[in-house]
Amino acid sequence: MTDSRSSTRLVLLVTAAVFINYIDRGNLATAAPLIQDELHLSASQLGVLFSAFYYGYVVCMPFMGWLAERYGAKIVLGVGLAVWSVATLATGFAQGFMALLLLRILLGIGESAAFPCASKVLANAVDVSRLGVANGVLSFGYLLGPAIGTLIGGYLMSLYGWRPVFILFGAASLLWLLPWRRAVIPRASAAQAVDDTQPSFGQILRQRALWGAGLGHFASNYGYYFIASWLPFYLVKTRGFSLETMVAIASWAYLLNAMSALFAGWVADRCIRAGYSPTLVYKTTMGVVHTVGVVCMIGMVALPATGSVIALLVFMVVSGLSYPGLFAIPQIVAGPQATARWVGVQNAAGNVAGLVAPMITGVLVDQTGRFDIAFGLAAAVNILGLIGWVLILPRVAPVNWTATASRAS
Repeated sequence: MTDSRSSTRLVLLVTAAVFINYIDRGNLATAAPLIQDELHLSASQLGVLFSAFYYGYVVCMPFMGWLAERYGAKIVLGVGLAVWSVATLATGFAQGFMALLLLRILLGIGESAAFPCASKVLANAVDVSRLGVANGVLSFGYLLGPAIGTLIGGYLMSLYGWRPVFILFGAASLLWLLPWRRAVIPRASAAQAVDDTQPSFGQILRQRALWGAGLGHFASNYGYYFIASWLPFYLVKTRGFSLETMVAIASWAYLLNAMSALFAGWVADRCIRAGYSPTLVYKTTMGVVHTVGVVCMIGMVALPATGSVIALLVFMVVSGLSYPGLFAIPQIVAGPQATARWVGVQNAAGNVAGLVAPMITGVLVDQTGRFDIAFGLAAAVNILGLIGWVLILPRVAPVNWTATASRAS
């Protein structure tokens, strides 16, 4: 069992970890115009580098979920953060495309530990009626990461170049390990489900809810990673904004995204404590988000510069509403005994978007010289989100693993 103070400390620590996670993974997008000029990379090569992170990230995430439940979230997350910090630092010394490619893959392997471990901690330490706020805080952390990383990193890059920023951020990330050493991860808590059966990986994979959530997660991530990877390049190269103006627009977009997620988590918990079901709260939110997402993606490319920026900001506010549900849903459905593995699989499926969105966009831009088709594709992917979250995902309620095991036998 954990008291409220201990639970809050754990939530803040894992939030700090994912905050660092997103700063370190997002630095390449901020530095892309500078790296392209120095190393003479094509848009297709940049797209491959943006996607390379997800080669290690997607493949390793289910395994990291298993490790977190087998050996504990504390050691797995600590080792993962050390690996991705070193990869970030070493990027500052990379001299060519291949070195950047390998370091991005290594970064993805290290960062694949973050969300399975964080979800395991929250499922054990936080009551179901407060998971919205806990995941809202977590979402605020990882969504604020690109805002701070773009603002500070972009400013420092404009003064000193991109290499010193990677070295500085990688070294600073390692400081998180100091308070993490003293953290105590609970084995059980008030949030522990009555059904304490340990399901097998096969039982988890047979859940319709897992694949509905995985498809929905893919659609949610596609829009976000498309924007996160190509927004700086698009604003500077296509819309003609200066590096400083791009930094301001992107930073505000990420900040609004993070604040929206924090607000959404608070509202979700208030609604659930008022008697509304998690199914109604989370599925309605996801449906609205993906419907508005279609309109915003079209607006970003079809409208003049000012209208495009407004569509971007609206998209970031609305998409932020979905982020608490991305992980609260599996934490509720899978329960503490299966959350790490469930999130490992769901987040891996969701992050296939990171593999395809940046790379496809790079190819489309190289072939057409425009972003029209890329934004149209991002708009269409929102339809998959509606199918996954609204049609395939059943009730947002705990799985009875004992009954599932009995039917399997």
